[in-house]
Amino acid sequence: MSISSINYSSSVLGSQIRNINQQLTDLSTQLSTGKLSQNYSGMGTNEGFAIASRAQLSNIAAYTDTITNVNVNINLANTALQSLTTIRTNTQTGSASTAQDLNVNGQTVAQNTAAAQFGSMVGVLNTQSGNRYLFSGTAYSKQPVANAGDIINGTTTQAGFKTVMAERQAADLGANGMGRLVQTQTAGVIKVAEDSPTSPFGLKIKSVSSTLTGAIVTGPSGSPVSFSVDLNGTNPSNGDKLSIQFTLPDGSTEQIDLTASSATPTPVGSFAIDASVPVNPANTATNLNTALNTAIKKLANTSLVAASAVTAGDNFFNTASSATGTTAVTNQLAPPASNIATGATALSGASGSDSITPGFSAGDTITVNGTTLTFVNSGATGNQLNVTDSIQTLMSKIDQITGTSKPSTIHGGVITINTDDAAALNISSPNGAALTSLGFPSSPITATQPPLRVGSSPASSATTLVNGSANTVKWYQGNDGPGSPRSTAVARVDDSITVQYGAQANEDAIRRQLQAVAVFGTFSTTPGGQYSGGQVSALSLRVTQALTQQPGQQRIEDIQTDLAMAQNTMKDATTRQTQAKAQLQGIVDQAESASPDQVASEILALQNALQASYQVTSKLAQLSLVKFL
Repeated sequence: MSISSINYSSSVLGSQIRNINQQLTDLSTQLSTGKLSQNYSGMGTNEGFAIASRAQLSNIAAYTDTITNVNVNINLANTALQSLTTIRTNTQTGSASTAQDLNVNGQTVAQNTAAAQFGSMVGVLNTQSGNRYLFSGTAYSKQPVANAGDIINGTTTQAGFKTVMAERQAADLGANGMGRLVQTQTAGVIKVAEDSPTSPFGLKIKSVSSTLTGAIVTGPSGSPVSFSVDLNGTNPSNGDKLSIQFTLPDGSTEQIDLTASSATPTPVGSFAIDASVPVNPANTATNLNTALNTAIKKLANTSLVAASAVTAGDNFFNTASSATGTTAVTNQLAPPASNIATGATALSGASGSDSITPGFSAGDTITVNGTTLTFVNSGATGNQLNVTDSIQTLMSKIDQITGTSKPSTIHGGVITINTDDAAALNISSPNGAALTSLGFPSSPITATQPPLRVGSSPASSATTLVNGSANTVKWYQGNDGPGSPRSTAVARVDDSITVQYGAQANEDAIRRQLQAVAVFGTFSTTPGGQYSGGQVSALSLRVTQALTQQPGQQRIEDIQTDLAMAQNTMKDATTRQTQAKAQLQGIVDQAESASPDQVASEILALQNALQASYQVTSKLAQLSLVKFL
């Protein structure tokens, strides 16, 4: 029989001591690092929750960075927009002032200031955040607005706004300075006519009224539109009046009132009643003709010139444009043009009625920008039209669909469909012949894209506007696609929340202000000229109105509100994420962190156990067979 020796290293007691030593090593590591383990396997059963929580904490950190960056962009954009509102206020105050003293360049102090403010606006709209232009929409790497000098003065190959304005003024005034009106007097009959049935330029005769005793007034009617006044061999009475209302290119209306007067000298705004013996009404007619000519020239060279400048601003800056067609009609009841001008022409082409030929029948449709209008025999509702409705009713329906800010018009046989989005205008019909009867040369009906330029030379006799994009500076160079400008920059700020914070320099509120300031700062007149004061006064009034917010128009403050809402959304998200972050961190800490107090207590217990083990081991090591026996 053999007796095995007592081997410490392989004994149960030795194994326990090694285990205690390993525990002490692990606990020491926990005490120094604060973590339960240096690898996932040693974290315990709750580590799955900790891993998921860490992923969520990582997402929150990413959202926090995104929110910080977006807030920087929004704050910069808001600062820029606030600068624009300040410029608007300053320019409006200047344009509303009564001081009309002109410098050697034919401008007032307020206009000079506006020219400088225009450059400031361009600089503001070209604001960058890092490598991102804030007002370019999705084209954030492109400068949104061309250089101010190029916009106004043009380049070597492209015309600027100053040229477009000068061309438009020449086209609106006409060679005779009468606003494209032709005035004649034949055998005592005074006639005033527009020079073209299709021209968009100059003064358009809207209405004529008269209290002239014995006089015969006809029109406005015909194509081109005209009116005539025949005193009919009778002198008017003192105080009798002739009133003519005109529509100007910017859509405003102006009225000339001429009063018969026997006073000497003849008061302003009056015409002299012949006082010879015997009385000669032909002399009174000549006096009326002269007074009317003077009044028309004054209107043309003051309000018309101002309206022309404003309209040139639209042609250059505004994405709104129009489509024009001359209506062909058959009419058994009254002169065709008169019926068209009042919107009485029926759409059916029915025999014996005011109508276009061929006309629309029940079941026909017209599609406007994707929305379909359907013709019915009677009882039209919603997107329906009666075949006996007028062209004016059709125009109103089209305007409702396009949402144009400037109503479409019918004047002297000419239909003009206005739109705020020239690129989107598309009007078509399966009944192409009836659509063509409205006077448009092709189907579908589309609008000319801006910038618009006077269509021929000399401008004073031009009758068309044409697309000038090939030879005209394009002021806006950023994104110009469909959809909300705000949607051109989108950021995810929470698992299920995104914010939109894009902006574009061509938004209506910004564009209108830039346009108004450019018009005011670019226009100049002749110092000391006969009509100079009237031109600047009429322009100042229009600029003041253009810078006054109108109901339904977008405001710069609306853009700021949109951006503020995005910031509020991010603020709410940040609040929620801060709370979630604390909770998630708690889960991680609970699963992975080691309590210093608990670890220290366990180390102390293990040290005591180790010491006791060592003492037992020491005694066992001293045992021998002799001592055992």
